[in-house]
Amino acid sequence: MRLSILKEEIINRQQTLYSSLQEKKIDGAVLFSVTDIFYLTGFNFRPSERPVVFFMDPQGDTHLLVPHLEKEHAEEYSQAQYVHIYPEYPGLRHPMEFLKDNLIEVGFQNKVIGIDANGYSSPKGYQGASLKDLINVKKFESLRGWVEELRVIKSPGEIELIKESCRWGNLAHRLLHKYSKAGLSEIEISGRATHESTMMMIETLGNGFNPHGEPTHAFYRGQIGPHSYFPHSQTQNLILKKGDNLVSQSEASVWGYRSELERTMFVQEVSKEQEKYFTLMREAQKIAFASIKPGNPFSSVEKNVQAFYKENNVDHLTRHHTGHNLGLINHEAPFFDLGDERIMRPGMVATIEPALYVENLGGFRHSDTILITESGVELLTYYPRDLESLIIQ
Repeated sequence: MRLSILKEEIINRQQTLYSSLQEKKIDGAVLFSVTDIFYLTGFNFRPSERPVVFFMDPQGDTHLLVPHLEKEHAEEYSQAQYVHIYPEYPGLRHPMEFLKDNLIEVGFQNKVIGIDANGYSSPKGYQGASLKDLINVKKFESLRGWVEELRVIKSPGEIELIKESCRWGNLAHRLLHKYSKAGLSEIEISGRATHESTMMMIETLGNGFNPHGEPTHAFYRGQIGPHSYFPHSQTQNLILKKGDNLVSQSEASVWGYRSELERTMFVQEVSKEQEKYFTLMREAQKIAFASIKPGNPFSSVEKNVQAFYKENNVDHLTRHHTGHNLGLINHEAPFFDLGDERIMRPGMVATIEPALYVENLGGFRHSDTILITESGVELLTYYPRDLESLIIQ
């Protein structure tokens, strides 16, 4: 069982980036994106006011600049060839001055340099100079989205980790379902299911398991009864009542890789109106599954789903697109949206989650994680989708 990305795969990612830079005649790269740094080095860190910077020099060597408190952490866990440190932020000398020294030392002066941003940014009180004010280069080229594009097609190793995430997300949801009862609060239910599934996960997978995120999480996020009308609600500490429809969610992290499982469930009974919208939502998801064809644009899936909505006079009840890719982040590009003409390709992992939202009644949404294959789609999540299985007794 694989529980991490191998060192060799991470090194290959770095070489792929270097080849892309050479092809575009870009001499070096400076990246600030937390997710992209993890993808390229395996170094998982907590972003703060202290900058962490990845750079690739004109020789293709890889470097990390980290605060002193991350020194041993980066040296032990990253696949960067060189780790540089600065004392602290803001410090007597600003971290960007240390970065300037590093970049000059490895030959960035008067070169064409690719950057994903013009400097470090953080909501935690950071202030600092931009790269353009630090170093003289021939030209800055934008690398925005470059590494994200590398992340779009998942390797066999990444797919294996996502499938493992799906298995534990399934368990977390099973426990959420089991402990959901009328009269209990969503926080109590979520806490119990999340704790028990996490304990089972770490005991089963053992010392070799590193989540690089929250091991498991099962929750309602405030989507209880009429409040489930809000697609991205937040936890409200609501009490489940007989007749409520619920939109549940569970997920798990395995070495940073995520999956998504959502279900529409009902407390003890289902009204005719609830059943109507549940059935339409399920049918829309089936249409989306059938519409996934490698070589076609992402927009084609949304077009087919929207056509179904219009045929059934419920298009006014939709509030978001049909789904999105995911991996190291729970929302990645491309998107199953009318405005996304990017092409579906084998190896992409995505969610399929068409939904209907009825004011004063609630939301109706299943979300499943899928793999796009050579012939169509492989469903990676497998929790029951039918109405009878989702009635909480």
